[in-house]
Amino acid sequence: AMAQRVPGTTSMGSLSRAVVVAALVAPAMGFVTRPALRTIHRRAAQPLSMVSTPDKTSASPANIDSDSPAGMAGDSWHPGSWRDYRCEQLPEYPDKSAVEEVEAELRKCAPLTFAGEMRELQAQLAEAQKGNGFLLMGGDCAESFDEFSTDHIRDTMRVILQMALVITYGSGQPVIKIGRMAGQFAKPRSSPTEKVTMEDGSVVDLPSYKGDNINLDIPTAEARIPNPALMLRAYHQCAQTLNILRAFVGGGYADLSRLQEWNLDFVKKSPSGSKYRMLSNKIEEAMRFIRAIGIDTSSGPFKTTSFYTAHECLLLQYEQALTREDSTTVRPDSTGPGNYYGCSANMLWIGERTRQLDCGHLQYVRGLKNPLGVKISNKCENDELLELLDIINPDNIPGRVTLIIRMGNENIRDHLPRLVKAVEDAGKNVLWISDPVHGNTITAANGKKTRPVARIMDEINGFFEVHQELGTHPGGVHLEMTGEKVTECTGGTIDEVTEDGLLEKYMTHCDPRLNGEQALEIAFQIAENFRAKEGLQDLCSTDDDEGCAW
Repeated sequence: AMAQRVPGTTSMGSLSRAVVVAALVAPAMGFVTRPALRTIHRRAAQPLSMVSTPDKTSASPANIDSDSPAGMAGDSWHPGSWRDYRCEQLPEYPDKSAVEEVEAELRKCAPLTFAGEMRELQAQLAEAQKGNGFLLMGGDCAESFDEFSTDHIRDTMRVILQMALVITYGSGQPVIKIGRMAGQFAKPRSSPTEKVTMEDGSVVDLPSYKGDNINLDIPTAEARIPNPALMLRAYHQCAQTLNILRAFVGGGYADLSRLQEWNLDFVKKSPSGSKYRMLSNKIEEAMRFIRAIGIDTSSGPFKTTSFYTAHECLLLQYEQALTREDSTTVRPDSTGPGNYYGCSANMLWIGERTRQLDCGHLQYVRGLKNPLGVKISNKCENDELLELLDIINPDNIPGRVTLIIRMGNENIRDHLPRLVKAVEDAGKNVLWISDPVHGNTITAANGKKTRPVARIMDEINGFFEVHQELGTHPGGVHLEMTGEKVTECTGGTIDEVTEDGLLEKYMTHCDPRLNGEQALEIAFQIAENFRAKEGLQDLCSTDDDEGCAW
């Protein structure tokens, strides 16, 4: 219960809340401890040879200590074994020798991510599976060469950090932050061709745009021909993106004492922005208190945080070329290879269109030690899901598999319960997270694809309701979003985007994204869902700020 404060005095309730916020928010937001910082420094000093490159396309088979479901040989995996299976959504390159040259060049490149990062992420995901964490994934639908800039990366990361802070404070859950960045280029398409309106108003059929690392979003037949050289261009942009992210994360950009500097212009003038400012003021009060009692807030634990990257594992030629063997796990007697990691990202996920049990995409990721995600729709049958889990996680390792549920608000309450029950009854270790955007895509009257925020909110609410009813943990959310003020998703209570307003700033190269205001609204909704689950007071009433829990 909140203490009643006498005017002109500081209540014990306010003081205790300041202490609690200081004690909980820093570790829950992922601010690393001194031992963790030492680990980071040691890793930075290690040579790149700690993760080595397989010399050949078909490297030595890795030992996978399990029986082989779905006809996939348990002892025959190697980074290129996916080539023996059918594969959906891969581009048809006209020049095979050019593809081989690009793959050879990529095998010589430095890994973008490192084994230690993947192990740290998997440990955090394992805790989240136990109910001790929440996974927040966000970023562009598809990265592009044209939109790449430091400001674009900074703004998206900043909104993710703002969302994480709101969810942490409202839920009491540590938030694991993953950006759909530094690799989210390729996109699966439902048709090999698409109709494109030309400048003169004519409509022509062209090969579908599949992402900037495959072909270009230019309305000519030549630009739509898959070009393997784009993989190299994408790799170098990913390296720059990761350099920017690591500089922000390690350079004090996430400093708790500078929270107000995170506010974007649209947050400062919005109702949700004012709630956020009130929240950050409370954390600043806690920071002042702990500084007053002699704790140094200028040190590492208060100035840095953990931030990971992920993307859909779609373009297997690129992924295989960036697969590396962790030399620290090679057996001393040379009786077998070490662990293999997909070093294009910390986490890789398989999409709804490529998760077929006999598909090469599952064959590729099953031999990696990365944390893995799988998109699951209402079309997935119970037995199919269990067999999929046997393929990619036969040893039932905690933290290895995240199930990303994309069903649409009309299906989530009907179909998610049966899948959760089946997985729980089978004793499988998974983290359940919601993708409330992909199943709620519609076409507006003006022909633009959009996603109503009201439907997205409803699917999130349904996701929480199902887990509340079954006594399981709603472990995260996966959003296509940007830090820019785009007009691609309709709705929202702050500067509502109408169908007529979609054209004002419709900039996406693929699917519609939430803007920063809409994403922050969703963060408050998630926080309030957690508080309702625990029987706590709402963060803020709908009428005024006097109902705020803080």
